[in-house]
Amino acid sequence: MTTTLESQTDQSPADAEAAAGALAERLFTAGLGALDVLTVYVGVRLGLYGALAARPGSTPGELAHDAGIAPRYAREWLEQQTVTGIVECADRDAAAEQRRYALPAGHAVVLLDADSPACMAPVALAAGGIAGVLPQLLDAYRTGAGVPYAAYGTDFRDGQAGFNRPGFTALLASDWLATGLPDVHARMAQGEALRVADVGCGAGWSSIALARAYPNVHVDGIDADDASIADARRNAAAAGVADRVTFEVRDAKDIAHDAYDLVCIFEALHDMSRPVEVLTAIRAARRADGTVLVMDERAADSFRESDGPIEAFLYACSVLHCLPVGMAEQPSAATGTVMRLDTVRSYAADAGFGEVEVLPIEHDLFRFYRLG
Repeated sequence: MTTTLESQTDQSPADAEAAAGALAERLFTAGLGALDVLTVYVGVRLGLYGALAARPGSTPGELAHDAGIAPRYAREWLEQQTVTGIVECADRDAAAEQRRYALPAGHAVVLLDADSPACMAPVALAAGGIAGVLPQLLDAYRTGAGVPYAAYGTDFRDGQAGFNRPGFTALLASDWLATGLPDVHARMAQGEALRVADVGCGAGWSSIALARAYPNVHVDGIDADDASIADARRNAAAAGVADRVTFEVRDAKDIAHDAYDLVCIFEALHDMSRPVEVLTAIRAARRADGTVLVMDERAADSFRESDGPIEAFLYACSVLHCLPVGMAEQPSAATGTVMRLDTVRSYAADAGFGEVEVLPIEHDLFRFYRLG
């Protein structure tokens, strides 16, 4: 019997040529997209989009003045952004320095509105962070070691936090908890002074969202990354909830015992080197009537079913970030981003949980679990 692999290698020359052409075209298009993302990175980090939004119809000179950059770079960037369709120019026939540029309707939301689900500028920041560790990443692949989260730097940290912020801000309390944990939501909404642990809190947007939604709740956010905790403290102070949210640099395995009514892990379990140890500690941290909530990637149930853009996105994240981060500390479970339902059930069982309930929360990227 001819195997699938053999049948692929027995393609006719015409089929092989067509396949080569299709892949070449795909990679060129993907490369253009990657370059687009990097030019967006430039626009975000230098405040160019904000300057355009503040002064619609800017000339290159005006943008250079407003953003504090060199005029020649302002002109080239504006022309590139126009050609790629992110910025518009109403008078392309005018002299180069007299042309006026603006953000098309709706584009400011995608590039500047940090609380909008449509905001995709953080993707550019995350890409910048990944680009900065590529030599370390190659070494990790060769040696079997990992790349520490801190090595990805401010860019990735801001990108990841910015990508998740809109969901936490708009959906965490009113949708995810109200739908998935209605009993816990009701207690907090009615004013019970519950204590919540946010394990792997990152920049703190999940903790802040909980504190804003439930004024009598106190949240302890913990994360092993010093820079993330510093970000979280600044964000909580700016949001006016620093009196009800405490952030500490701490290993998740060292969480206090019998202290919490609700323990949450939002999109962090798959990054942990020893997830069973963490879940074991979390099981001990919840009070007798407490609840454990895990939010992680909505991966397909099997590799055979892995298909489409979401799975491709998850695998790309795993190859470039999540698996190397998880392997930076040894021994490691080496989970990676594509953490399937069976894996979560296995980790929970090994940690002593008797039940894993998949909650009825609809989301394209995330699946939610209640561990009991």
